[in-house]
Amino acid sequence: MRAYERLINYTKYPTVSDVKSFTRPSTPTQLEFGKVLVQEMLELGIKDAFMDECGCVYGTIPATKDDPKGPVIGFLAHLDVASDAPCFPVKTSIVSNYDGGDITLSEGIVMKSSDYEVLMDCVGHDLLVTDGTTLLGCDDKAGIAEILTMAEYFLNNPDIPHGTIRIGFIPDEEIGRGADLFDVEKFGADFAYTVDGGAFGLVEYETFSAYSADITVNGVSIHPGVAKNKMVNASLVAMEFNSMLPSVERPEHTEHREGFYHLTEMTGVVEKATLSYLLRDHEDDLLDKRAETVNNIAKYLNEKYGEGTVTVEIKEWYRNMRNVIKENWHLMEQAYKAVEKVGGVPRSNPVRGGTDGSQLSFMGLPCPNLGTGCYNAHSRFEFASIQSMDKVVESLIEIAKAYTDYEV
Repeated sequence: MRAYERLINYTKYPTVSDVKSFTRPSTPTQLEFGKVLVQEMLELGIKDAFMDECGCVYGTIPATKDDPKGPVIGFLAHLDVASDAPCFPVKTSIVSNYDGGDITLSEGIVMKSSDYEVLMDCVGHDLLVTDGTTLLGCDDKAGIAEILTMAEYFLNNPDIPHGTIRIGFIPDEEIGRGADLFDVEKFGADFAYTVDGGAFGLVEYETFSAYSADITVNGVSIHPGVAKNKMVNASLVAMEFNSMLPSVERPEHTEHREGFYHLTEMTGVVEKATLSYLLRDHEDDLLDKRAETVNNIAKYLNEKYGEGTVTVEIKEWYRNMRNVIKENWHLMEQAYKAVEKVGGVPRSNPVRGGTDGSQLSFMGLPCPNLGTGCYNAHSRFEFASIQSMDKVVESLIEIAKAYTDYEV
């Protein structure tokens, strides 16, 4: 089975994660999808496939030699999809031999080539798209599909030499709460790759460092007829708070290594308002300055409106994995060689986001990230190049083969 065929099948499962849930994983649908994957893995011949109580899926492809000399290599992807756009029901179709023009996804919904320049990289490819009402779920069901297609290749070709290969699928990556429950020791890999990027050929080792900032504004509600010098409108204070953040440092105004403040959610009435932000930067000291800015604004507003008006809760999500990967640069070199060997052009860009590898690298599992051959993640205009997905599978196979007798 080809990777895109698996992806189409996986889109039947609505696995959005929920940041407001306190369960692990955050949604039961991820457990259901995990069970489906375990069954598929068992049918492929991955005899030890199982899912733990946290929703993490594990499995092993044994080495072809009794005494393998190379390291144990792992391949990882995540089970959940983002909540940034509707994610179910997904209706897929294939645009054959894409000609470079606009793509009509359904009546009134057009993906314009002028809006999405990445389409020009896929001229002549067959594209897997949705009807434009939901995301496709490539992030990261494409990674799962590619890893299991690689597994199928090795299990069907036992004469192809390779070392021990570990496979893992993790829930709740989109809300930053999956990797911390992944059992690195149980996984048993020396090194791993997440397959969770964009275009084929991407080999990524730099991510954002990330905080979340939750702001609560406590107002004073009173009848507006007698409100003078008494009312503190929490919603207006929240708006004032947001206005004090630098407007040019938002996602829509930044690129490359520029960090940002990203308002993701707000609620408010007179008595209480809340704001939720993502704070991102590639350098830890710059990220800490962003947190300091948030706290200083809160301090100013408390001096203006009264102590306790504004409270701030800042949480660390993950750190830039760059320094860990640089100490294990062979992972990048082998990935570059694999991409080139199957006809691609390897390249590395700073990730304007994070992957499970951001956390896992600091948990003792160095873990750069590979592209999946998919584009426009978290969007109704998300699509996959079928040929690029095939190339990703080929590159995973080459990476695994390269580590058969590799001495680190």
